[in-house]
Amino acid sequence: MAYRLFIFDFDGTLSDSLAWFSRNYNAIAVHHGLRTVDEQELQMLRGRSNTEIIRQLNVPMWKVPALAADMRARMAADVANIRLFDGVDEMLERLHAGGARIAIVTSNSEANVRAILGEGNARLVDHFDCGASMFGKARKLKRTMQQLRIGPRETMFIGDEVRDIEAARSAGTAAGAVAWGYATPEVLTAHRPTVLFERMEQIGPTTPANPS
Repeated sequence: MAYRLFIFDFDGTLSDSLAWFSRNYNAIAVHHGLRTVDEQELQMLRGRSNTEIIRQLNVPMWKVPALAADMRARMAADVANIRLFDGVDEMLERLHAGGARIAIVTSNSEANVRAILGEGNARLVDHFDCGASMFGKARKLKRTMQQLRIGPRETMFIGDEVRDIEAARSAGTAAGAVAWGYATPEVLTAHRPTVLFERMEQIGPTTPANPS
């Protein structure tokens, strides 16, 4: 099936912010009075949900908003050192040339997203819905579809976490999951996305339900 609208998560899906997070988490943890982690534990956490991660790291829930805001601010200050995954430029151009609409839905700031994308890529994006939301990603997905006047049956939301698959289901869209982001392919597969993308070049205007 061909989709008219591709909505992307940003961190871990288009940008390699996991590498940035791995380099910077311990400094952020110390600043907020949290325990530090080693590389082995960071890799183990890729297989956990957000709730499990918060519990594993002993992060009090009242600290989560400040922790997230601090991460966004530090990312903004270090945006020059955050890279897109290989193939993102070509993938966005391929979707645009094929007539698909493109949107980005993320808790990251629009300024960070635009800076990391670069001016050329940002021009290919039809709609940005950025920033933290108390209502979650599903609400943002529905708002984006309404803004672009494209229904859920013609839309795929692509992300790198289990919560992205859940948000897609809640919004009624197809759920694309990428194997190169935060959650492991095994964890993503267990949650039965519409399609698991193992390579960036599999994402295109005529994306089938099960690319080979």
